[in-house]
Amino acid sequence: MLNTRIVHYFFIVMLLASCAKENKDSQNPSPAQTAEEEKATFQLESGFEIQLVASEPMVEDPVFITFDEDARLWVIEMRGFMTDTLGSEEDKPIGRISVLEDENGDGLMDKSTIYMDSLVMPRAIGFFADGVLVAENSSLWVTQDLDGDLKADTKVLLDSTYASTGNPEHSDNGLLRNVDNWYYNAKSKIRYKYQNGEWIKEQTEFRGQWGISQDDQGRLFYNYNWSQLHADLVPPNYLSRNPNHKTSTGIDFGVSQDRRVFPIRVTPAVNRGYIPGVLNDEQRLMEFTAACSPWIYRATLFADEFYGNAFVAEPAGNLVKRNVITQTGNLLEGKDPHPGTEFLASTDERFRPVDFATGPDGALYIADMYRGLIQHGEYLTPYLREQTIGRGLEFPVHLGRIWRIVPSGESARTMPKLSQASNDELIVLLSDEDGWYRDMSQRLLVERNDPSVKDALINLILDKQASEMGQFHALWTLEGLGLVSDDLLFQILENSSVLLKSTALRLMEPFAETSAATSQKLGQYMEAAAAKAGVVEALQLALSSNVLSASSQGKLLATVFQNHGADALIRDAMMSSLANREYELLTELWNSSNWENSDPNREIFLETLASAIIKKGDAKEITGLLGLANGKGELNWKQNILISGISIQAANLKDRKPIALAAEPALFRRTDLPIDEGRVDMLKRMFSWPGFEPSEVAVVESQLDEQALIQFAEGRQKFLVTCAGCHGSDGGGATRMGPPLVDSDWVLGDERRLSMILLHGLEGPIEVSGITYDAPDILPVMPAHSTMDDASIAAILTYIRNEWGNQAAPVSRRTVGKIRLTTQGRVYPWKAEELNEHMKTIPAEENQ
Repeated sequence: MLNTRIVHYFFIVMLLASCAKENKDSQNPSPAQTAEEEKATFQLESGFEIQLVASEPMVEDPVFITFDEDARLWVIEMRGFMTDTLGSEEDKPIGRISVLEDENGDGLMDKSTIYMDSLVMPRAIGFFADGVLVAENSSLWVTQDLDGDLKADTKVLLDSTYASTGNPEHSDNGLLRNVDNWYYNAKSKIRYKYQNGEWIKEQTEFRGQWGISQDDQGRLFYNYNWSQLHADLVPPNYLSRNPNHKTSTGIDFGVSQDRRVFPIRVTPAVNRGYIPGVLNDEQRLMEFTAACSPWIYRATLFADEFYGNAFVAEPAGNLVKRNVITQTGNLLEGKDPHPGTEFLASTDERFRPVDFATGPDGALYIADMYRGLIQHGEYLTPYLREQTIGRGLEFPVHLGRIWRIVPSGESARTMPKLSQASNDELIVLLSDEDGWYRDMSQRLLVERNDPSVKDALINLILDKQASEMGQFHALWTLEGLGLVSDDLLFQILENSSVLLKSTALRLMEPFAETSAATSQKLGQYMEAAAAKAGVVEALQLALSSNVLSASSQGKLLATVFQNHGADALIRDAMMSSLANREYELLTELWNSSNWENSDPNREIFLETLASAIIKKGDAKEITGLLGLANGKGELNWKQNILISGISIQAANLKDRKPIALAAEPALFRRTDLPIDEGRVDMLKRMFSWPGFEPSEVAVVESQLDEQALIQFAEGRQKFLVTCAGCHGSDGGGATRMGPPLVDSDWVLGDERRLSMILLHGLEGPIEVSGITYDAPDILPVMPAHSTMDDASIAAILTYIRNEWGNQAAPVSRRTVGKIRLTTQGRVYPWKAEELNEHMKTIPAEENQ
């Protein structure tokens, strides 16, 4: 039962709501409107029109939409979400899943069938051969319609841990069936696959917050409420293979740095509207605060320039953002084609876009939750509660609309019934211009599990006149059916596009792992391919190299590094495939004539390899590193890098048993080591020898406690990838790139100011140690790193404040997070003078 305090508070809320209804003009400036009235509030990019598909009572509180193979629109109705400011009905079984049908083809839904009701906070569905996956009540269920009436007859628990946190804003969702035949989720580290009538569950990389999508190549897109567009630049589960190396690129890549939004109405009812900079002088939201459901549009109904665009929902700003995605090498970049004007925006404060779907007709569909309150109670600030109640926005609930956007005057495709299509018809549709047909045809062919389609699929793959997308989907269809052969894959490798070659390499890996002959033949191909491969092809060569023998892999990766070692993603791909083979490659590169002279990329990669070897902890290999680091005569660049790298990682090894040596290493008797005495002592504590026990070494006092030392070591690795290119691996700066970090007041000064520089960027000129740096001596602007998470930024800052002789307090994740919050709305780089003036406005006694 509710306690007395909650009942009393609820009574006050209801009273305020009643007053709001009686004083509509003064206290309810955004009254609920009919669907037709809301439609008149939209401002849409020129050349398009928006059409109503469904509205209440047919749909209520829609949060997820998707089409099945027969063009029926499935809608999740989260009717329990925040029906009042207490969220008092979230544990009530009042949610449902509805199936909508357009029976006369006019675009407006005529029929609704409730597939399941009495659900507790349903949040995701996914189709599969024998039924529908349903996420609700903090679990994942397998449901089935046994008699074809579009109503679930069975419900069996598949995973009790799915969405188990209970918080609807921060729990698993998505169930996206990717081109690789796995189901992926946002806010989750789990993926699922249905194979031979059984479900497979395994770990994958953590992704995003609400909503997940894929592009033509199967790259996964997701986002966070504060950062609108992220993606994986490599296929799943590659960069997380090596336990000795933590990747810094490729996964969770920030595709768009631009956080600006442009509402066409005032938006005071946002959770942090009281913070200066969140709203502009007109009381309009300035940057994303509730970004969700990024969607890659893969249809041809819109003009060519819209294909592959990413649409992002911002319900707090009552708008939809459009991003044009471009690819350079292996990197993706999203840009707003019309800054200042959104693709879709509304003057209705209750327009709440929360999900998208591309229909079989090619239209873009939008789920509009249509309500005043969308912030979950766990994060509802007193400010927003006051705004919501005082302005009458908490009621009514249980409204909702589905909209579709189509080009003005264009005819949409006729809705299909692919469940009735023959296998031959589905194989033809694998080459369709629209991604929905390719995806759905692949799914249906895999689920029919008919091996008789094998020859037709192979013919499509090997047909030089066929479309690349058709061949790509045919190959993954064969994979889903378990009909791929290494002979076919070798044929693809001989004469195909980079996309098909990369896919063939991915699918070849299991064959090479179980056959020495296949591995040898593949190694010969890959070594030859590496010599002439561009950066995109080289990425997959590096990722797949782990199935080769150590010798073959070493030759391949040496070539890949020689040609593409400046690419941080390539380096991470190499490291991901080197699990427990790092020492072999390091020694091969160490003795290579190509590695006699230093360059920043070699320095970075050498230290990365050494760090992985230290983390692995093999006594023989670490002792071997000591031997390489000592050498004879004056220390060279490789030895200096090795010694420095080992000493940094040694800080993380306090609890590891020391490595027993026969005698004191000659290295420790040298007087020309590139590290200070404290770092030497830390390094010594990794070993023991007769007459020496590491416990006898007194560690030099430092500002860094145990947790900060871990931050320091992690920060070094992230610095090498993110910052060293501009500031040098030694912090000394780089000509025409960035100023030095050594003994810089910008680094050693207020950690809040330094956090702001990383979050928002900095525009020159800038003075460091009495010297003014400006373009062309350095880049004119240091870019923002706002898409990087708080922990990563804090680790980098802790590192640069305590390296190269710098000494300053560590920076906590909490500090970065607080600065991100209090400077929300800052969408342009700081100028040095402006930032210093801003710091004067922040109380010195403020908790850091």
